[in-house]
Amino acid sequence: MLDAAATLFADRGISVPLEEVARQAGVGVATLYRRFPARADLAAAIFERNISRYTDAVDRAVADPQAGNGFGELVIELCRLQAADAGLRELLTTAFPASSVIERTVAESAEKLRELIARGQREGSLRPDLAVADVGVMLLANAGVVGATAGSAPEAWRRFAALIVDACSTAPSSGPLPPAPPEDRLRRSIANLPA
Repeated sequence: MLDAAATLFADRGISVPLEEVARQAGVGVATLYRRFPARADLAAAIFERNISRYTDAVDRAVADPQAGNGFGELVIELCRLQAADAGLRELLTTAFPASSVIERTVAESAEKLRELIARGQREGSLRPDLAVADVGVMLLANAGVVGATAGSAPEAWRRFAALIVDACSTAPSSGPLPPAPPEDRLRRSIANLPA
């Protein structure tokens, strides 16, 4: 059931009908509901299983001897993870108070991120007013960019992520931004947003 849900969530997000998850898993809907009484229970189980992708990215960033570089790589990786997996994109911006595993893991990652930012601020590579909450805002914004542009400009997130890295850094840009999405594709994305 978890494999079926993970595949469907990655392709289409966590709002996939649970009947479809049961069908793909080869079980009845009642079996799925006995194991996962609510969608949030299933989503939490998927996120608990896949959270290592997120925590590994945080750990790699913290291990970088240059905190500013580690932070920049982390931003790019988190945005990439969101772009590659619709379910993870939604799960990274969801609270799971019923899952102590997720809440504890998120709290530990936030503390590591706080230390990384403080180290970058001490070394002078990150803005002195940068905060952990800014990463949460970035994840929300990137989820919107990815969701809006997935069909017509699927690489738009790359430029957004590079702009975020530049905005958080005190150093001059390290190079050119990734290409901007073609304006006509971006206009189509904007035109398709729900009113």
